[in-house]
Amino acid sequence: MTTRRDFMATAALGAASLALAPRPLRAAPAGAKPPMRFVFLHKGNGLFPSVMVPPSLSKDEAATEAKKGALDLDLARHELPAWMKPLAAHQSDLTILQGLSGKMCTTGHHTWCSSLGVFKANERISSIKWATVDFELAKLFPSPMEHVELACLPLGGGNARGTLNGIATGFSARGPQQPNYAFGSPKVAVQELFKSVSTDKGVQAQSQLGRTALEFAARREGKLAETAPGTERGKVQSYADSLEAVRERDRKVDAMADAIRPHVPKLDAKYLADEMTTVDRQRGHVEVLLAALISGLTNVVAFTVDELGHEYTGLAGIETEKVNLHDVGNGKPVGKLTADEVRFAVRRQHMTLVDTIAARLKKVPEGDGTVFDNTMIFYFPDNGETHHSHGTEYPFVVLSGKNARLDIRGRYIRLPNYGEQGHKTLGNWYTTLLNAHGNPVKHYGDLDPGLGRFGIDQTGAIKPFLA
Repeated sequence: MTTRRDFMATAALGAASLALAPRPLRAAPAGAKPPMRFVFLHKGNGLFPSVMVPPSLSKDEAATEAKKGALDLDLARHELPAWMKPLAAHQSDLTILQGLSGKMCTTGHHTWCSSLGVFKANERISSIKWATVDFELAKLFPSPMEHVELACLPLGGGNARGTLNGIATGFSARGPQQPNYAFGSPKVAVQELFKSVSTDKGVQAQSQLGRTALEFAARREGKLAETAPGTERGKVQSYADSLEAVRERDRKVDAMADAIRPHVPKLDAKYLADEMTTVDRQRGHVEVLLAALISGLTNVVAFTVDELGHEYTGLAGIETEKVNLHDVGNGKPVGKLTADEVRFAVRRQHMTLVDTIAARLKKVPEGDGTVFDNTMIFYFPDNGETHHSHGTEYPFVVLSGKNARLDIRGRYIRLPNYGEQGHKTLGNWYTTLLNAHGNPVKHYGDLDPGLGRFGIDQTGAIKPFLA
């Protein structure tokens, strides 16, 4: 029997979307101020701070780096780490950001929505304190679907288990005790996001049936809320409001259907298969991600490029191997590659995805520039600095368009080390993003009790970053 909760989980993903054309589009109407767009790509198994360092530092700079002292360097004068070479064409837009801590987050193997929400989290819905930062940014730049989440889901451990191709609990949160849901495969994402603009009669009928069911359920829940006991009224009204929000998204998409339909993406068959390599799954998700952004379906995308419980396939140099990231995290080699070489291959593959996103967005005209001018892309580890992380560092790779409201482009930045005056946390970083783009929140996220003994003010934005 389908419960109300089961129905909500499925229905919330039933709204249709817009798509990426194979030819350039003008993403925003002429004369309209374009929205900012944000792409969060996060990886499992940690990200060593040591691999972020440009190999061309001077002797003095290298000495400061070794002590984790503060640095602010012009990237134009430095060589990128080898695994970042796919981003060479974007070096003027690139920021390598080191030194942020996140000890107030869940660390270790699995962190759930912790690193995006800056609080302790686990598998229990009750642990979700508030909306993750990607959803907070989505509120600042409204869109028909608000937010789209994609994931290479794990088969063991982490947020969702036992599914690669379905729709499962994601790594973002819409609000307190409200986990988001992620598409596990490009095929599922295309089917769900584009079904209301499909020319297939069977798909049209299925879509209409779903909308009728939503309308019926929304009315039913609304009536139940009117008569429910006080202790249940708020819960039932929340279900009714959520259903109505889905219907409102459908109406917005319907109003744009004629403009959407010609641009439904035609993905390569390998991205629509039930069986595919991890590398192809990632590339297919990137196509969906680009579709969502360029067409205006959403202005915010979260993409879990891998998770500790996901078995990698298709990696360069070990294409025929199944890579267990947990084993790699514990130093085990795979085929002819050492654990560090596997990590390198994983990171480099991720950078090809970032390059694809940035390069494509730079080709789409918008206003007096391109869509990329109004975009920020973030790549970071969901569990901190290493496999068994402690949250002392969360390295970030950031690409920013010229209209991003932060003054960080083209720099290697190492913030003061944990416990030193001037040290900053994930909470400070996300507060900076929110403040810069219109949310005046005093501080986003939990504080780190351990920093209290150093007399460090943890609240507020990182002021030198504000443009």
